[in-house]
Amino acid sequence: MEKDYPRSDRISQQIKKELANLFQNELKDPALKTITILEVNVSPCLKFARIFYVAHEYDEKEFEKGIKRSMPFIRTCLSKRMTTRGIPKLEFVYDKTFDENYKLGQLINNLFKS
Repeated sequence: MEKDYPRSDRISQQIKKELANLFQNELKDPALKTITILEVNVSPCLKFARIFYVAHEYDEKEFEKGIKRSMPFIRTCLSKRMTTRGIPKLEFVYDKTFDENYKLGQLINNLFKS
């Protein structure tokens, strides 16, 4: 019998909520302050989580340094707040669709101005 709302989905939502709170209120690293968590996908085995995000002043190298510096703190906070036995391995992925949509919108606006 299959559940309507799999455990991985519930864990994804909880991770998303906790990460958003961490990035907004607790992390002091300025490279991570402009992050917005869009989606979290947890694998069915619950060992891996892919976190999709956007950042307003995005600098990939600075973000990667900031995440590397903050990962132990992030994992510790998640382990204290989550009801699961372990915390999935976190992978952060920049969601380029917002940038691409913005560029497309600019192109369309420029066409109508001409």
